[in-house]
Amino acid sequence: MALNVYNQTDYRGYLKYKTYFRDILNNAAKVLDMPKRVAVSVIFVNDGQIQGINRDYRNIDRPTDVISFALADNKEETDYIPNELGDIFINIDAARRQAVDYEHSEKREICFLFTHGLLHLNGFDHQTPEEEKEMIRYQKMILDELVGQND
Repeated sequence: MALNVYNQTDYRGYLKYKTYFRDILNNAAKVLDMPKRVAVSVIFVNDGQIQGINRDYRNIDRPTDVISFALADNKEETDYIPNELGDIFINIDAARRQAVDYEHSEKREICFLFTHGLLHLNGFDHQTPEEEKEMIRYQKMILDELVGQND
């Protein structure tokens, strides 16, 4: 499994998440029966950066907490990069706020956002109540045994 983590913010704690993300990715591979050799990139951004991405690619002009771009959405690109799942943009500003709002750790929130983005890269969505229920079930299966509420 290839995992690339990039930081486009002034947040200095991003490197510690590479190990957590790798554990989540390995657990997701088992739960979702993913290929053994996949690649994912994670990019830490702030409110302003993700608002620009959200505006430019989704026509929604406001910040969000996580955005995923699956390469499988574009068959031509996956021909050149086999098993490249795509990119996950995590908004560190939103993650910090949500950790406080949900009364759990920053680590839990960032790992949750990574798991949520990873499920999107694997074709999951939450447009309907049924899809949302399924996605929540998989998020719990992948994340809960690895990261507790207060980790």
